[in-house]
Amino acid sequence: MPVKMRLQRYGKKRSPYFHIVIADGRAPRDGKYIEKIGMYNPTKNPAEINIDFDAALSWLQKGAQPTDTVRAILSYKGVLYKYHLMKGVQKGAFDEAQAEVKFQAWLKEKEAKIAAKISGLEEKSRNKKKAQLEAETKIREAREAELAKKRAVEMEAEAAAAREAAGEEEKAETAEEVKAEKKEEVSNEAKEETTDAEENKEDSKAEGKE
Repeated sequence: MPVKMRLQRYGKKRSPYFHIVIADGRAPRDGKYIEKIGMYNPTKNPAEINIDFDAALSWLQKGAQPTDTVRAILSYKGVLYKYHLMKGVQKGAFDEAQAEVKFQAWLKEKEAKIAAKISGLEEKSRNKKKAQLEAETKIREAREAELAKKRAVEMEAEAAAAREAAGEEEKAETAEEVKAEKKEEVSNEAKEETTDAEENKEDSKAEGKE
């Protein structure tokens, strides 16, 4: 059975990462391997891929068979393209210098696409954070407005209660003043009546003497 280029799983259940390894096709998936040539982390966006380009190319040239996922990784990193270019050199379609020019042009275009994707993801992340911040600000402002409205109602109620209490106190004071005035009037009338009675008594005595 040919040598395989495959993934070997590591990490937690929901946070996996993989080693890219060269292993005997008969070996268990996560068993012993011949050589580790890279690492693949699909939980990041874009996926994080670190690979020994020359080692991967060498194993392909030796006949190692990549699994579907590893083949996609090798294609993404340009290993498969370089492998096909080298086969073209062997067939005499072009020389190594021309192959290298082709590969560098492909690599430049690929890096530009990756940079554009990263930039787009960063812009999307910034917009998402901005939208979240705006939403949180609106919610906070709405809550503050509601609290201010509630506080205004409470203050108006307190002011109305204070006005009512002041009015009751004023009425009580007025009633006391009226009561005091009436009491004073009664007292004055009583004094006047007493004075009049005494004067009448004095007048009667005087008339008796005459």
